[in-house]
Amino acid sequence: MILDKYRAGINLGGWISQCREMTPEHIASFIKKENIGQIAAWGLDHVRLPFDYPVLEDDGNPFVYKENGFAVIDKLIAWCREFNLGLVLDMHKAPGYSFGNYKTENALFTDETTLNRFVSLWCGFAERYKNEGDNVIFELLNEIVDPHGDTWNKIARKAIEGIRGVDADRHILLGGPHYNSAAGLETLEIYSDERILYNFHFYEPFLFTHQRARWTSLKDTGIVQPYPGNVAGIDILKEQAPDHLGSMTAETVFDFAFLEERLAPAIKFMNKTGKRLYCGEYGAIALAGTENRVNYLQDKNALFDKYKISRAYWNYKGLDYSSIDENGEAVSPELVRAIGGKI
Repeated sequence: MILDKYRAGINLGGWISQCREMTPEHIASFIKKENIGQIAAWGLDHVRLPFDYPVLEDDGNPFVYKENGFAVIDKLIAWCREFNLGLVLDMHKAPGYSFGNYKTENALFTDETTLNRFVSLWCGFAERYKNEGDNVIFELLNEIVDPHGDTWNKIARKAIEGIRGVDADRHILLGGPHYNSAAGLETLEIYSDERILYNFHFYEPFLFTHQRARWTSLKDTGIVQPYPGNVAGIDILKEQAPDHLGSMTAETVFDFAFLEERLAPAIKFMNKTGKRLYCGEYGAIALAGTENRVNYLQDKNALFDKYKISRAYWNYKGLDYSSIDENGEAVSPELVRAIGGKI
């Protein structure tokens, strides 16, 4: 089973996706060969590369692809091959779609030409990398917001058919709506093709993994949420972040049992379909503190191992979830081991 080779990996977010400026200088310096060597030395077995389509195609020149953009991915594939790592290619931002700006960037779901650009780009990947083996997996799209899944299923099928027309053997990852939530898995079309794999993201409990995150309503709460432990700052949360609190109370405990309960939709999906799962993103913000992060990740990965769920930690470098410090060294050996490494 291919996912046995992709048991524990890490994301390269911030390199050619979600970066402030996509300059040649940034691309050349943010991730280097020695970073991939470090990841391999940690005992991880793959990396997940989020990429934004403008690296490969301009809106003003659709269906014409940039060789220098593909060259970046070519180089990463070569590094991964050298260090015996697998690679998941994850389209984080697609033509006409961005999970962070769905209300204004959703032409992928409504416009035929934009859909054709999406499919054509994946066909370009399929053609370029058809001679690669199990070392490269395609992940069609990151965090679909479409709440129903019907439109996304149609889009995904066209992309899969396009890829299959070029490469019959490529493994393809398919995630569901609701920001790739575990609950969204049940809306996905189930393929008999064993090379169609299913994935989700798992940042539960949000109050811990995103505590005081600057892009959320938790940013000004000042709440330090431990793990394991009871929900902290309940009165503040009721006032400032009720949507993130939901039905939780001061008696709610964040621990292994809580995580397993929140994983229930994914477990149900696996039991119903017989499909293994890949968790493309999970992690804990650096603001949680190293000890709490380690405690959390130890439980999370024990849970994933219990259900044979493969995964990639968010994130290797920067973006508030970094596993390395300002000197490029691991935040701690315990953290690396907690995400599945053997340092």
